Amino acid sequence: MSPSVTPRTSRGRLARPLGVLLAVGVVITGLVQVAPSPTPAPALDPRIASIMRKPDYRYARWGLLQRNPATGKMTQSRNSDQFFIPGSTAKLFSVSGTWHTLDGDHRFITPVHAVGQRRNTALKGNLYLVAQGDLTLGGRTRKNGTVAFTTVDHTYANDVPGATLTPQDPLAGIDQLARQVRHSGIRRVDGDVVIDARLFRPDPVLVPTPTPLIVNDNVIDLLTSPGAEAGAPAGLDWRPKVAPYHVTSSVRTVAAGKPADISVSSSADGTRIRLSGTIAAGSAPVLRVSAIKDPNAFGRTALIEALKRAGVEVRAKAIGPNPARQLPKSYRGVPTVARYTSPLYAEYAKLILKVSHNLGANLGICLMATSTGSTHCEDGFPVLAAFLDQARVERKAVQLADGRGGNPADRTTPRALAQILTYWQHTSEAQRFRTSLPVLGVDGTLADSCRSCPSRGKVFAKTGTAAGGDALNDRPAVGAETAAGYLETRRGRFEVFFAGVNGASAPGASVNGVLAIGNDVADVAAYLQQQASGHH
Repeated sequence: MSPSVTPRTSRGRLARPLGVLLAVGVVITGLVQVAPSPTPAPALDPRIASIMRKPDYRYARWGLLQRNPATGKMTQSRNSDQFFIPGSTAKLFSVSGTWHTLDGDHRFITPVHAVGQRRNTALKGNLYLVAQGDLTLGGRTRKNGTVAFTTVDHTYANDVPGATLTPQDPLAGIDQLARQVRHSGIRRVDGDVVIDARLFRPDPVLVPTPTPLIVNDNVIDLLTSPGAEAGAPAGLDWRPKVAPYHVTSSVRTVAAGKPADISVSSSADGTRIRLSGTIAAGSAPVLRVSAIKDPNAFGRTALIEALKRAGVEVRAKAIGPNPARQLPKSYRGVPTVARYTSPLYAEYAKLILKVSHNLGANLGICLMATSTGSTHCEDGFPVLAAFLDQARVERKAVQLADGRGGNPADRTTPRALAQILTYWQHTSEAQRFRTSLPVLGVDGTLADSCRSCPSRGKVFAKTGTAAGGDALNDRPAVGAETAAGYLETRRGRFEVFFAGVNGASAPGASVNGVLAIGNDVADVAAYLQQQASGHH
């Protein structure tokens, strides 16, 4: 479950080791324990102390920090200057750096150029879609320009129960481009359609690996519904439907109340996908995903098919590799026949932070690199480093080898997280950034925690979970469960905080034990908020 990537050294950057799998901030990898700090802890709220005394935390190390960003007064500090495995709280650094580099109001404009001769309604030449690193390309955009998300994102469907789909068409941006091509007067392309993905080179050390062209998060959604009764074949729907992708299923319906057990396999090129296993009668549909192995070939076919739907004939075959050798040196003087304009980057930041979107967080590293003219994603790290210096974050208190917080090398101190959170509080973007975080009991990864407690809607925090399997004891081993963000202590008054644990052990072999530890951390955050606001 933990694909390895060969380490490398380049441009002063140390080798970035194993790629790992993250699910709602869950990193499945070999876990590294950090030696406990001898620093004595201050007096704690008894409710927090009782959580820390649970058997799951017998060998664990907790960190707490709570500070007023206006006065600098620290009301809680426990191991605040010690390294912790951050999980997805590391996204606070990468998203902040990308936001600062691009600007929250930045929009990605993806053009289609017509290269060749126009004769009436025919183009004797090629259409070129120039990928710009647009995270969703219209696939999640609501009519009001905001970006849709669900509590458990579809990208986690193979790992976390309850993943669901947004209602938007994943091919919406591609279809819009195709319609614009037709509106430009082109009815026939006597040539080919080419994806220009030269914006940056995909870096396999960043897992999941960002690509300049992204459609539906580079996955195929596979939705299984139970049959009418036990023994009946299960129903199947999938999206986006693009040739030559083909999905078959042998999933059968079993008696009501039994757990779903659905596996996904695919051919080497990812175009032949098969589902197998069982689903319980009367249960909700179960979502799985399968990777799009060649995003450029997929995007090319999707655009050719969209052009056909829009009434534009393309002479070239729709199925086949992307003909990158036909890319021109530049598009100077070449007409633009279509362009798709994305929502604001701040909307993408909200998606990344609310659902812990790993691909989007890693993409930010690559986009920071392109801001310098580089096509190497690793060149985004110096850009991030310069921003952290400007934001007065103690950079040596942060270790990052990716943007999502999934690399085994990633570490941060609670104080460094508090520093990046404090930075935002002193900017004009303070409210927009704060409300981009999951809100306790309301949305994102905190939607199902503390739904009825007094702190509901008053804790804004990025969560993170790093978990692996303890094969020796047949249980999950939780390297980290963390949360960092803001506590509303009075109306319009906010304090920054960190609450997290490294080295916990969940009972039983179910993922529910990991989720229970996440709920404990959410409860700690809630108690900090209640204590600070005078509600005990």
